[in-house]
Amino acid sequence: MRFGWVCAGILVCFLLLVFRVGYLQLMENQQLAEQAAQRSIRTQVVPTNRAMITDRNDAPLAVSVSSKDIVLDPKHILDTNTDTRDERWQSMANVLQVPLSDIQHLIQSNARRRFVYLARKVEDGNADYIRKLHLTGVSTEQDFSRFYPMGQDAAGLIGIVGQDNQGLEGIELGFNSLLQGKSGLRVYQKDGSGAVISVIKRVDPVPPPNVTLSIDKFIQYVLFSKIRDSVLANQADSGCAVVVKVNTGEILGMASYPSFNPNNYGNTPAKNIHNVCSSDSFEPGSTIKPVVVMVGLDHNIIQPDTVLDTTPYRVNGHLIKDVGHWSKLTITGVLQKSSDIAVSHIALAMPASTLPAVYRSFGLGRPTTLGIGNESSGYLPTHRVRWADIERATFSFGYGLRVTPLQMAREYATIGSFGVYRPLSITKVTPPVVGQRIMPENVVKTVVHMMESDALPGGSGLSAAVPGYRLAIKTGTAEKIGPSGKYDGGYINYTAGVAPASNPQVALVVMVNNPKAGKHFGGSVAGPTFGKIMAQVLEHMNILPDAQPLKVMTAAKS
Repeated sequence: MRFGWVCAGILVCFLLLVFRVGYLQLMENQQLAEQAAQRSIRTQVVPTNRAMITDRNDAPLAVSVSSKDIVLDPKHILDTNTDTRDERWQSMANVLQVPLSDIQHLIQSNARRRFVYLARKVEDGNADYIRKLHLTGVSTEQDFSRFYPMGQDAAGLIGIVGQDNQGLEGIELGFNSLLQGKSGLRVYQKDGSGAVISVIKRVDPVPPPNVTLSIDKFIQYVLFSKIRDSVLANQADSGCAVVVKVNTGEILGMASYPSFNPNNYGNTPAKNIHNVCSSDSFEPGSTIKPVVVMVGLDHNIIQPDTVLDTTPYRVNGHLIKDVGHWSKLTITGVLQKSSDIAVSHIALAMPASTLPAVYRSFGLGRPTTLGIGNESSGYLPTHRVRWADIERATFSFGYGLRVTPLQMAREYATIGSFGVYRPLSITKVTPPVVGQRIMPENVVKTVVHMMESDALPGGSGLSAAVPGYRLAIKTGTAEKIGPSGKYDGGYINYTAGVAPASNPQVALVVMVNNPKAGKHFGGSVAGPTFGKIMAQVLEHMNILPDAQPLKVMTAAKS
């Protein structure tokens, strides 16, 4: 009987066990499978290398270099009682230049986590050394680091990426979705010691296409070196320069200073990590005067041979005066001497809404939509209804609006194409580029010819002259509003123009912000920099001189 009870007990236990097994298999199998998967199955994103950025001649401006991330599994390290004081752990700490105590603290403070970054973007050689140490709970994952061959020369334009390879500034930010490509996926199963025992699913990454910019690497270098020298020599806050190809709207170079090292920008002040040309806006000062003269000619307010009274006068109680003293000036003289009085007379003779509309048609106060990240649109009061006469007057010589140097370059490229507006492009394009005529060709050609006087003796831009070439330029100086709300915050200096004037190929704008070395006029501060840049750009592009007849050499007959 006792044997029977024992057998019955065993049978009952067996039936209960079978019931439990059946219950788990039929009723809780999905939940148990999910728990098992959480313990052994891992999903890993397989990154693709970020697209290369090149200049118009395929020279690299930004490339992706293979690197590794060092990853910890704190829970596994603690569960296995791993001795992190071992000399191999000290070796890893030495390679990563991280105190071993910091690594131990990181493990302890994340005791229940299975994935913690110890180091990001470690060089492949160092990562391979760490992998060969065979440390428990330490693994490496593929990553990519960004390298910028031009360094600070193009940093403001090209921009930077963050730790997760997301664009933070410049082209890297504006073109981020195009540069990223599509990451892959790997689903794998690990055993108790962390080793991969099987790959369940794998999706290969899709690399993105390279991005070819309109930038010319040599011109970019020239712009940066010259604007850097100008800012330092004039003890200025900042400066920038932009070169645009007139017949396509392509930006051949865009440099700003202060700059930074994009390959190691950790300690760089945030104010230096941006593109002055597109992110900062200023009042344009006298650089706007050629457009005012064009509007006056187009509306028959003046004629090319008109002589204007330039005696100082008052508008709404405010005195309008020039830097120099002239009782009368021709229209050419108005541009050469940069007369505020003359252009204000022209502006007050036309409807108040005319100038804002024309400024906008030239691209002022409008973003360029280049996709270069963090671009300012400036300020242009096109919808303003009421204007005081003094506001109309000052608007004609560059006050009451704010533009970026990049927008100004678009304005002068339109002047260089004799009144045909073309959108700017930061990527390489194939000509011809169809534009929109916004000003009669004969009017613009007349003003371009007048602008040549500014680079001749007697003009404010003589320092910008390039021997052998005819330049159509305009210098400008705008006062800055200081903390008190008055124009006592220093000066903005410009020289802008096109060359060669007989058949403009390039437009160049140079801006120097708040020089403190003594000089503060556009012709004396920005003018010399303009001339140095333009001379090298014209030579590099093999543009023939147009200010003197060419001497053609012929071979002597034998």
